[in-house]
Amino acid sequence: MSKLSDASWSGFAKLGNMIWRGVLTAIWLVAGAGMVRACELALVLAVDVSGSVDGREYRIQMDGLAAALRDGIVVEALISQQAQVTLIQWTGSSRQQQTIPWTKMETGQDLERFASQIETDERVWRSFSTAIGEALIASEMALAQVPTCRRKVIDVSGDGISNEGIEPRTRHAALDELGVTVNALAIETGDEDLTGWFFENLIRGEGAFVVTANGFEDYPEQIKRKLQRETTRQVSGLR
Repeated sequence: MSKLSDASWSGFAKLGNMIWRGVLTAIWLVAGAGMVRACELALVLAVDVSGSVDGREYRIQMDGLAAALRDGIVVEALISQQAQVTLIQWTGSSRQQQTIPWTKMETGQDLERFASQIETDERVWRSFSTAIGEALIASEMALAQVPTCRRKVIDVSGDGISNEGIEPRTRHAALDELGVTVNALAIETGDEDLTGWFFENLIRGEGAFVVTANGFEDYPEQIKRKLQRETTRQVSGLR
């Protein structure tokens, strides 16, 4: 058998190194692609558009929500978790609509586009009751569209207790089974203890909490605090 020359051995060695680098690169690309695709958080923004919310108050909610999504802490949290976010307008029974579809937050541009969509999202209803139980069902149905997201959160904001349709508490068992957390923002506008009602009847899941806005004027600041808290997982331990 003839011996291989030094040049031949050198060629084989270079070829082996090239193949090995190619394998490592392929492994890195596959792992990197998997990391990019991973969704750590699915967030439903459920906005009250019932008859008690007038046109000015609707505008405060949508502009305040858009501004909160542009907050630096919220932006960083959503992007780092490759979050999926959607918006649902809700009011009385059978009147809930997913007006902005699921959007994956991979870059700041994604968040800016989503915030801009919220600012221009036309109101669907104006003169109907408050069916929070149905709002939860609509949110559950939306979450079924993003089954791979590890953590699922419904963010409900409203200015009144449920007065139509099924009671929100009747959805708690289903929410538990799905591993969904429900947090709430109570917009206090009257004498009823809406914050207490949300605590007793609406919120659910690990670390669930209620934030209180003292009227619609306080909503922009409180929705920012709420999004910071639920996107960064600074949970209160309340249930």
